[in-house]
Amino acid sequence: METYDLGLAWNWEYDRTFVQTLSQTFQKRELRLFEVGHHNVVEVLHALQKRELCWRAFWDRAGDSDGAFLPLVNWTERQPLFNLNEMAKARRAWNKATMHLEFITAGVHTPYTLVLDPYQTHPQLPELDLNVLGANFIIKPAHGGGGEGVVTGANSREQVAHVRQQHPTDHYLLQAHIAPAHIAGKPAWFRIIYCLGDQHICWWNTDTHVYSLLTPTDQELIDLPAIRATMQTIAAVCGLDLFSSEIALMPDGRLIAVDYINDPLDLRLQSCAADGVPDSIIAAIAEKIAEAIATLRPEQSLQNHRNFLLQLLNSIRQTKKEPFKSNP
Repeated sequence: METYDLGLAWNWEYDRTFVQTLSQTFQKRELRLFEVGHHNVVEVLHALQKRELCWRAFWDRAGDSDGAFLPLVNWTERQPLFNLNEMAKARRAWNKATMHLEFITAGVHTPYTLVLDPYQTHPQLPELDLNVLGANFIIKPAHGGGGEGVVTGANSREQVAHVRQQHPTDHYLLQAHIAPAHIAGKPAWFRIIYCLGDQHICWWNTDTHVYSLLTPTDQELIDLPAIRATMQTIAAVCGLDLFSSEIALMPDGRLIAVDYINDPLDLRLQSCAADGVPDSIIAAIAEKIAEAIATLRPEQSLQNHRNFLLQLLNSIRQTKKEPFKSNP
């Protein structure tokens, strides 16, 4: 049986540079990466089912857009493996209506929002007080990313009635426009990438979708602990291992989660695409994933077990120093 440390399913051509970075990082740690593409997905699933092939962890970056990968994803998630961004959690996180309610429950501030039932369920638009959203507001379907189906600058009930028919089976969110404070001459709008506990906080340009790294001066001006605490709560709510969120600082000091969960995360390198992720962050993500996968190796598990036994032995020795007392 051929054993690999990570099985990676991917099908987006622009993932290639990230996969190369991840592969190089794995090689440095003497880890084995198995790539699954459209050309071999059926063959790979059969090999796994026949126990000719196995891996210790799996990461799906294809099943959301190509149904050919779903049998592999579904089979893998039934196995006792570490699944990075497992599909069940991802599907829940993709629903902006669900995340909106759960964020509020968890104490994360969000834009003032009205959530509408799917057109298919309730064709008649209910009575709405759109004044609470301001002169202009945003209409967005509960599912989808990259701005798909989003209408900015909406201002009428008629627009809402028309737009919600474009995705008749989906909930819709009507959200107030966010006008952030300014720091160092920039709108205080941030995009934070979360990866297995690490956080990478960047400026985010909402017009160009370009990341900018924080300078040392920026870091002194921004309340980074508050942003990290908000992001940690978001991570706890969605349960994903790798994703990004957008957070804006309002003039009154509140941090508002604007774009809730971005998954799958666009991992193009900024050196290859202007609106890609800064190369240093891509390198850190690859290193963090490799570090996490390395702990799944049998020799590492054995060492963890040895450490546990040593701690248990020390505890027993400490207990023997004290008189034995039986329970009454």
